Formats: sequence, C-alpha cells, structure tokens
Amino acid sequence: MRSKRIHKLDWYLVGILILSAILYGWGIWDAGSANSFYTAAITSMTKSWSNFWYGAFDPAGFITVDKPPVALWFMAISAKIFGVHGWSVVLPSVLAGITSVYLMYRLLEPKFGAWAGRTAALFMTLTPTVVANSRTNNMDAILVLFLLLAVFTLQKAVNKRNVWLVMLSFALIGVSFNIKMLQAFMILPAMFAYYIIAIKIPWKKKIGWLGLALVSLSVFTLAYPMAVDSASKSSRPYIGSSQTNSLMELAFGYNGTQRLLGQSTGTGGTFAGMGTKKTSKSSKSATGTNQMGQAPTTGTGTTGQTTNGQNQTGTQTGQTTNGTAPTGQAPTGTNGQNQTAPTGQAPTGMNGKKPTGKMGKMTGQPGGKTGKRGGMGGAGSAFAIGSIGPFRLFQSDLGSQIGWYLPLAFLGLIAGWLGFRKRGSKWYHVSSEQEEVLLWAGWFVPVYGFFSVASFFHPYYTIMLAPAIAALTAIGVAAVTKMMKVDVNSEDETVDKTQPFVARIMLSVAVIATLLLQAYYVSSYYPVITGILIVLAVGLGVWWLFPQKTAIKAKVIATAVSVLAMGAFWAATPTITHTSAAIPAAGPSLFSRGGTDMGGTVNKKLLAYTEKHQGSAKYLFATTDSNSASGYIIKSGKAVMALGGYNGTDPTMTFKQFKQLVKDGKLKYFVLGTRSKSSDGQIKKILAWVREKGTVVNYDSSSKSATTATNQTTTATTTTTAGGATTAGGMTAGGPTGMGGSSSSTLYDLSSIY
Repeated sequence: MRSKRIHKLDWYLVGILILSAILYGWGIWDAGSANSFYTAAITSMTKSWSNFWYGAFDPAGFITVDKPPVALWFMAISAKIFGVHGWSVVLPSVLAGITSVYLMYRLLEPKFGAWAGRTAALFMTLTPTVVANSRTNNMDAILVLFLLLAVFTLQKAVNKRNVWLVMLSFALIGVSFNIKMLQAFMILPAMFAYYIIAIKIPWKKKIGWLGLALVSLSVFTLAYPMAVDSASKSSRPYIGSSQTNSLMELAFGYNGTQRLLGQSTGTGGTFAGMGTKKTSKSSKSATGTNQMGQAPTTGTGTTGQTTNGQNQTGTQTGQTTNGTAPTGQAPTGTNGQNQTAPTGQAPTGMNGKKPTGKMGKMTGQPGGKTGKRGGMGGAGSAFAIGSIGPFRLFQSDLGSQIGWYLPLAFLGLIAGWLGFRKRGSKWYHVSSEQEEVLLWAGWFVPVYGFFSVASFFHPYYTIMLAPAIAALTAIGVAAVTKMMKVDVNSEDETVDKTQPFVARIMLSVAVIATLLLQAYYVSSYYPVITGILIVLAVGLGVWWLFPQKTAIKAKVIATAVSVLAMGAFWAATPTITHTSAAIPAAGPSLFSRGGTDMGGTVNKKLLAYTEKHQGSAKYLFATTDSNSASGYIIKSGKAVMALGGYNGTDPTMTFKQFKQLVKDGKLKYFVLGTRSKSSDGQIKKILAWVREKGTVVNYDSSSKSATTATNQTTTATTTTTAGGATTAGGMTAGGPTGMGGSSSSTLYDLSSIY
C-alpha cells in the first residue's frame, strides 16, 4: 500500500516544490533583520499577549505597525519558538511561498491535467517577485497564500455543492483583509462570478448561500477591527499610520483609497526603505543603480538627494563620525562608503523627480565615469512604479519583477476561452474549463487594472498578479495543446478544423512577444543575451507556424527553456545573494549592492549610554519615527517610542500628554535629527519643546559633541561602522539609515526639565 502511494506521487511536482524551497529558503540565515520595521514588532509581540493581539511595534505597546497583525502572528509564533532571528521571522513567508506553489498545482490539475498543474506551479515558482517576497517578513507571501486557500476552498465548495465550504472560502477573504486590508478584496469579483456561474444548484438556494457567504465575509472582515476600535484608546496602542487612532480608518484611508489615488496623509514624514542592506555574500559597493531605479547623481546636490555608490558627498563638507545617533527620521540613505547623510525627504528619483518607469542609463559612478549597468527597476526600486497606463506592467520598473510571462497570460485568456468552448453550444453556455478561465480572468483583470492606474504602492505588491499569470499560462498551454490535436482530416462536422492553425498562430505570437519583452528587460544588463533572445523569438515563432508533428518534443523543450531561462535567473538573484529585503525585489543589481532595508542599524555607544542611564523610565528613549527606533528595539528588547509612527507624522499624543510623560519620569531621552522634516500640529510643538528645553548629551566622550555634526560622512564596514554602529543582532550594517549609521542627530536629556 505504501509503495503504491509513493508510485502515485507526482515526482515532477515534488521536484518543483524542492526547487521552490531552495529559491525561497536558501540563505535566509543571512536575512539580518529583514524588514526591521516588522522585525521590531515581532520582537515586541513575543513579550506580551497584548502586544501580540494588537501587533504593537514597541515592547511598551505605544503604537502598532501600519497593518493588521494576522501575518505577524505567524512570524511572532515562529520567533517565540526559535528566538528572534532573521531566518525565524522570514520562515513563515518561506513556507507560505512553497504552499502557494503546491496550491497552484491543486487548482489547475483537476480540470486541465497534471501537466497544466505542473506548469502553473513552475511559473509561480520562477516569478521573480514571488521569490523576493517569499524571502522576507513582509506580509504579501502570506496574503497570497490565504487568497489561494480561499479560491481552492471555493472550488471545492462548487464541486461538492457544500454551503459550509462556500462560507469558509469567503471567511478566508475576511481573514486576508486582516493581513493587508482592502488589497485582499481585489479577487472578490472573481469569486462572486465563479460562484454564480459554476455552482449547479437552484437559483433560490444559490442566492441564499451567497447571502450566507456575505455574512461570513463581513464577520471575519470586521470582527478584529471592531474589537480593536471598540477597546479603550488608553488601554491599547495607537493605530500606526492612522490619523484618528482607528483601524477602520486605516483600512479605508492609508491602506485603502490612498493606494489608488495617492497618499494624502502622513506626507510630512519620510518614506523608509530607500537605504540598502548588503548581505554577507555581497562584498562590492553599488556603483551602478540606485534604489529608485534611476541614474545616480554625482557630487553636489540638494537635500533630498541620496546616492548609491562610494565617495559621494553632499552639499557641505562634514567631519567623519565615530558613531552617530538615530536621525529621528525615516532613513533614505544608501549603502556604500563615504555617503551623504539621509535628508528626511520623501523618496524621489536621484534628480529629485518622481520615478518615470523608463529604462535608465547609469551616469554616476565614482569619479564621474559613466556606469555600465542600467536602472532597469532592479532590486530595491522602492517607488519606481512606471508611468500610469494600460502598459505600465510591461514597463521595466514593474515588469522586471512580474512581467516576464505576461504575454502567456493573455494567451491563456484567449486560447482558454476558444479552446475549451463546446462547438455548437449557445454563447451563454460555459464549459467547466471555461468556468476556470473566468475565475482566473476575474483575478487577473481587476488586479492588472489597479496596478495600471494606482499611485501609491511598491513594485513588490505585484505578487498579487503572480497566481493569475501562472494559472492563465498553464491554461493557455493546455488549450493550444488540445487545439493542435484536432484531426483536420476528420469527417466529423462538429469538429472545428481551423483550431490547429489558430493555435499555432496564437502560440507563435505569444512566444515572440514573451521573448522580445524579456529581451527588453535584460537589455541594459546583458546586451549579448538580448540579441540571443531576439533571435530565439524569431526562430521559435516561425517554427511554431509549421504544422509538422515531428520533433515536437524538441520544439516544446526549446520553447520552455527559452521562455523560462532569464526569468528563472532573475528570480534566483535574491537566493544567490542571500537577500531578504524590506523592499523585496529581484535583479542583477543585487550582485553589487544587496537588497533594501528600512533601518536596523544601531549605534552601540548611544545604546550603551541610554541603557546605563535609563533608570526607572518606561522608555529607553523616544524618536520621531518607527524606522529610527526599530534597530534598538530588536537589539535591546526595550521600549523605544516612535512618536510619529512610520512616517513620523501620526498624531499619537498631544503636547500636554507628552510633557506629562516626561514629568512622570517615564521618558528621559529624545533623539532628534537636526535636519528632520517639520511635522504639523502637536508633533511639531513637541519637537520644538524638546529642542528648547532639553539638555544636549555628549554620549561619546571620545568625539566632539553630536550636536555640532551636520552633513557628516560615515564609513560602513561589513559588521560595524567606524564608531560602532551595527545592525540589530550584529548583522551587516546597511550604511546610513535612521538607526545610527546616519548623521545630523542629537540626544536630548529631558529629565532635568521638571
């Protein structure tokens, strides 16, 4: 019996799952603090049930992260079991990625056969943004897993005509809402359409079950946010990135309409994630691309410009630091040597302009020499999302992460509908295979449309498209295979004898478009490979036009290898470089500068001073934003107050409340960047009061006062800066970030005010 089960195993699928495990899991022991913003929260969540429930950013439970905590719950459980390490907080994402690959097989195999399931699993595995997301502690890999579980459950519910499974499938969407809010609702149109068309029950029962499904969706969507919002605000953390301390407002504001229309709250602060983090496997400094996928500038520039390279300076000449305090602002510096300090400006391009999405040429290597590596929206292009329009996802900024197989998805849409249509049936009669096409088209089209017009998102969010692209590709392959098998010499009049010719045309166009698109993505990195891909596109495209059935296996293998080769290489770059980035991305630029991290660097002297003199104070110190605090929370496990939350602008408390906190002895120290961007309202009053009333502390007696340091330069090494700045947990320093590897910051003692 046991040998029979082993024999029934799909060994191709086993191989694909092993490949996914290697791509997603290899090298995560070098993850460092991954996304230190979330790692700090995970550290805090392991310390109390209250912190765990609310997803508190700091051990004192002052403020939460900017998302609901469901995904973080899995990571916190892992950290509680194994300890807080880079690999332990990343592990749930790795497992989620592997499980998603398996689910792709299970979703496609029943209707389209084993090879379709394998194809979907393989294309999912080798999508660059899927690999990058599955190697970090962001929430997207877990979100995609829950969405696939919802679709898988709905598929089972339709087949078994089971109302409980229908309710469960929509309940999983509600759970997904509490992972990343309205992003989860993108696939609801697909689920509604699939349910209505595919389930074969009387209409009255169908509508009744749908009503129950909506109740289930509503309960699991709203239960947690309402529980949080109904709790006394004095007994729970402030809801990070909200303006009214409400999780529902966060869902429909910052994480809702603003994602589509552009950010309108918290804009006074700085977006983090623009500093780079080198892994231990990357020894070279970046000299080609910056974090925005734009050409770097050289030498002088205005504040707000950052550079990614060596020996780059700002507008002023500064002294070398021997370790500096947090800037009190979200980091925007980059990895390298002798860099400019972070400026506190919202990330733009290297010339202060918004990313254009156009392929750039590098012009800013040391010494003013022109670089050879283009800005193809490679690793760490945190806000390079291309130009709004229907072809945005084909542009290099987003396409280099998700677009490698897009033409094949369109093949699946067309061929899947035509190839599985029953000849002679009414237009409104839909075959079981076409129902699956509608399901995945319903996932693909709304998400594609959103990313074509949205204004406020990161490129790695496009992992939302990966399952639909993989599924439609597999459906397209199954459809053209079926169409090509039609016997043109058959005397059966119900057979459409034009199908083989139509299939060859569609496949030829899809292969040509796919390879030419890939040639565009690799053009500024590997010109020779670009030429090879163009030749292959023409050759394979012509080859598929011929109807001969000889050497069909060779043709299929040649096409599969050609289509997958460069996408697979791109996808493997985070694995090869052991990158687990806060802004996950894939591409050859990782070979020179690793991934991006939002913070995590710790100034050892500042940490030692504040720990020694904290006394009975509740907080180790306060600073303006979460990313300036995250490294210290991870390293010390102590409470560091992020007064303005993620962007440094959350109205977490009034001026009067802050003064009372100081008066009661709960807060002794404040770390403030002298070039921090001004905030409005109460936060602005607090910062002005700290500057006016606080006593400047020279925590490093071996160097000049930290208050005199402006536009300083800092030298990063693989483990510490010259002055002792290390990343949390002793991981590789990521250059100047808000965690102590940056300059222009001051430590204020507030204890003597009262």
